[in-house]
Amino acid sequence: MRAAETWQDYELIDATEKNRLERWGKTLLIRPDPQVVWKNAPASPLWDKADAVYHRSTKGGGSWETRRSLPQKWRIRWQDLTLIVSPTGFKHTGVFPEQAVNWEWYRKIITAAGRPIRVLNLFGYTGGATLACLAAGATVTHVDASKGMVAWARENAAASNLQDRPCRWIVDDCGKFVAREIRRGSFYDAVIMDPPSYGRGPGGEIWKLEDNIYDLIAQCVGVLSKQPLFFAVNSYTEGLSPAVMEYIMKTTIVPRFGGRTSCDEIGLPVSATGGVVPCGATAIWQES
Repeated sequence: MRAAETWQDYELIDATEKNRLERWGKTLLIRPDPQVVWKNAPASPLWDKADAVYHRSTKGGGSWETRRSLPQKWRIRWQDLTLIVSPTGFKHTGVFPEQAVNWEWYRKIITAAGRPIRVLNLFGYTGGATLACLAAGATVTHVDASKGMVAWARENAAASNLQDRPCRWIVDDCGKFVAREIRRGSFYDAVIMDPPSYGRGPGGEIWKLEDNIYDLIAQCVGVLSKQPLFFAVNSYTEGLSPAVMEYIMKTTIVPRFGGRTSCDEIGLPVSATGGVVPCGATAIWQES
């Protein structure tokens, strides 16, 4: 497992009984996490000092209980990037801190390529991966179906002084956008995708990652350039093994471009115990 250990403005302080105690800058939040199934006694005295707690509802969703005055949004930094944090009604904050291990890898491989790199970031959310690629000198196309999330990503780019870097900000269905790019003959040297586990399309179509991931990856092979650099797929679907995503890459990308594949879990270190909470999985194809 790769753990995100390069944060200063974020900290997973403690985790027990399906909850995380986290520090976001100077703000302490408690959020539920179904992966935290252990029931040891809290190892940190800071649980009672949380500024806000997210409570799940038995009817779905949930809400925040604010214990102290909380700003609507604030900023945290990771390396030279600035990210805007804002607790949402779905428990998320706009930042998935475990993804820092991938942001760092994207920056490293793009910088080492020694050539112009065009990146397609699908399901780009609030743009952490996009910012990392822009900071490394890549040209990025950022795609997400949510207008609000794309606007948030653009705010993050401006906060990180990357607003003038070459980036297209696209509000669109990712599959439909890729299909049009194939018809237009648009190609990319790298593809990053972070598809949701479950969702519904505008026509009521049901999206389940385990049912659609093969077709999505196979489709995206059609926008890879003649000399692609990497292809990365992130998943938060508990029933989808990272080895499954890697196997799909072996059967769709490797026969055409060669290269090698890898996969692993990503997680967050718990400062109070020294353990690591698993937070998803990543599968990667790279040119060599």
